[in-house]
Amino acid sequence: MKIVGLSKSTYYYHLKNRHRPKHYNGGRPVPGYSVTSNGKPVSDEQIKEWIIAIIETDGFSYGYKKISILLKREYNLIINKKKVYRLCKELEILRPQRKIKRKHPRRLARNREITSSNQLWELDVKYGYIAGENRFFFLASIIDVFDRSIINYHIGLTCTAKDAAAAVKGSLLLRQLYQNDKKPVLRTDNGPQFIADAFEAICQQLGLVHERIPCKTPNIIAHIEAFHRILEDECISLYEFQSFAEAYQTVTDYIRYYNETRIHSSLKYMSPHEFINNRHNIKIPSVKV
Repeated sequence: MKIVGLSKSTYYYHLKNRHRPKHYNGGRPVPGYSVTSNGKPVSDEQIKEWIIAIIETDGFSYGYKKISILLKREYNLIINKKKVYRLCKELEILRPQRKIKRKHPRRLARNREITSSNQLWELDVKYGYIAGENRFFFLASIIDVFDRSIINYHIGLTCTAKDAAAAVKGSLLLRQLYQNDKKPVLRTDNGPQFIADAFEAICQQLGLVHERIPCKTPNIIAHIEAFHRILEDECISLYEFQSFAEAYQTVTDYIRYYNETRIHSSLKYMSPHEFINNRHNIKIPSVKV
């Protein structure tokens, strides 16, 4: 031991533990959310939407440090520049990688007059908090602008471009439009799911026209925004969910109630399903969006 300059305790420690499997601690796990100045948790997916909104309005030349300042200033978010860097890297919008040209250029939403079902659908993502598991769940809902029904939705612990595309495919099948040449226009905001090449590619494959609203104009997808506000006020805010299973059951039950029972003044005080079943006998004005 003296020859190699090693103490006995060190030698016998390594001799005793040489067969133990070594575990690498990769550091603190990513929580998946940040909080605002008043303590409200905000999911990383929502923060990514805010980052995209900042860049696509007047901040295209900003780096992650300036974006972190704007997140604090405009959204009262408590967040450090390292996390903003990570989120920008996940979105592939760090300055050296930023490219204006995409495989699928954005088609801006335009004014439309909707006179019947299956002409215009709106799709958006809503986030809910599971207190018992300290994480978020995601709801991607598709609404028909004319008959106000939630055609289909995805609810899960993640919501990727493929999840949103699967909800769109399911909507086409439910409305028996999958093989039709004439399909609805699909309108979304600029969330990370909807700007992804994977989502755009599936829309093209399905023959759907996908249009996205200009940044900071949520009124252009007012119908799905209104539904998510109703869902928040009449369902999500009333519960402190302890598990994903509880959240899933509660939200799916509410969507069924919304479609089948809850009346709408714009539908002559009928539920969406009641209106669909009687639409040939009822005349309502066109919807301008």
